[in-house]
Amino acid sequence: MSQEISVSYQAVKSKVHKLIDAAVEGEKTDAQIRNSMERWWKLIHPADRVVAQKYLLRVLARSSSSLNAMTQALLESAEYEPSNGEAPDAAAESRPFHETHVPAV
Repeated sequence: MSQEISVSYQAVKSKVHKLIDAAVEGEKTDAQIRNSMERWWKLIHPADRVVAQKYLLRVLARSSSSLNAMTQALLESAEYEPSNGEAPDAAAESRPFHETHVPAV
């Protein structure tokens, strides 16, 4: 029998935040994060996937918005100076969010 997991908003938020933390700490690569999300998605009962997708997209949107706000606050700070003394180049600016495929429910 397959294991099924909770799809509460808090559970989804916890999963996303753990993966973000693992990426920030260098513990997981982008590929490992994608694999983790794919495995997690397969554990969700098909009847619960509509709710899980809704929660996941909400958490991802809010997380992305928060990260963008922090980046903008730093870049707009009067005290911010690039480490090499030059203006930030395009690579240092906000990178576009790469949408990933969310499995159909």
